Amino acid sequence: MKPDLFQAPDYYNLDDLLTEEHKLVRDSARAWVKKEVSPIIEDYAQRAEFPKQIIKGLGEIGGFGPYIPEEYGGAGLDQISYGLIMQEIERGDSGVRSTSSVQSSLVMYPIWKYGNEEQRKKYLPKLATGEFMGCFGLTEPDHGSNPGGMTTNFKDMGDHYLLNGAKMWISNAPFADIAVVWAKNEEGRIHGLIVERGMEGFSTPETHNKWSLRASATGELIFDNVKVPKENLLPNKSGLGAPLGCLDSARYGIAWGAIGAAMDCYDTALRYAKERIQFDKPIAGTQLQQKKLAEMITEITKAQLLTWRLGVLRNEGRATTAQISMAKRNNVDMAINIAREARQILGGMGITGEYSIMRHSMNLESVITYEGTHDIHLLITGADITGIPAFK
Repeated sequence: MKPDLFQAPDYYNLDDLLTEEHKLVRDSARAWVKKEVSPIIEDYAQRAEFPKQIIKGLGEIGGFGPYIPEEYGGAGLDQISYGLIMQEIERGDSGVRSTSSVQSSLVMYPIWKYGNEEQRKKYLPKLATGEFMGCFGLTEPDHGSNPGGMTTNFKDMGDHYLLNGAKMWISNAPFADIAVVWAKNEEGRIHGLIVERGMEGFSTPETHNKWSLRASATGELIFDNVKVPKENLLPNKSGLGAPLGCLDSARYGIAWGAIGAAMDCYDTALRYAKERIQFDKPIAGTQLQQKKLAEMITEITKAQLLTWRLGVLRNEGRATTAQISMAKRNNVDMAINIAREARQILGGMGITGEYSIMRHSMNLESVITYEGTHDIHLLITGADITGIPAFK
């Protein structure tokens, strides 16, 4: 088993912008990833299996709802701490970060923000430790970039709601204990419902044959006349803005996470280039390889600055949806390009499981699509700066 020799690049001394708490949170997550994720993740990715034994540890390092107040079982941390945890987890694997992101931003966040006190006390403490795992049902087989077109619906039956429909590409679905599901009522208004495993007519078939996010469990959510208790409706926000608010938080986490994947590819390529001898000298001493490495560290540094600033704005409650879109799109695009360049530096070794690069490269093909595709995020920025939405 190869030791995890990762050293995080910090070309512009960004650590100077972090508090002692930020660094402690990040370093704890980094040490945990080195010990618990790096040694096993390649094997699980090859087998297309999620390593469930790491769930407890993810909870302990703050991987589940770190910004949720302590009274509900969260760590009460700020947005930069949340981002740094996502960065370190994705440095290990995007699929593991997906599990963490979904639990934090798409399950705990809506229960905290849109739920009532009983719902918060019932679900959040158990979600924070990983005793309960959750998933988020928004995307449908026929409605991805246009979630407002959803057909999943519920009817008021007097003492309960009757839920019908299906969701697709749902991270954590196969093993989730609860699902935060977005569906239309009889007037066509979108609401969030908490659906629990074991409710009759609710099933979560797993999605197989993925070449990406192989160490993450993905599935469908099927609702066939599911009786949902009325107290499971999230009462404090409805309309499409409710799930989109969750996506703001998740996309913000992805912007940080992608930096982690890029850092890992860069660090691996730099170390390899210094050690690999061709034509009597390390390939790191050749112009073409230096060009690749210099461009990588430049792009990582730009992404770090962009995302740190976004974290400050998030902490101040001033970050806009469009600003978050820009960072998500830029950073994932940056990471996927670095993964490809790093793969080239390693030559044939770059496609083997002995190194993390090909796994990152495949994973990022999902990250660049989910929670708003590369193109949709461009159009969100376009609509923001021109005032004219191009996707309608």
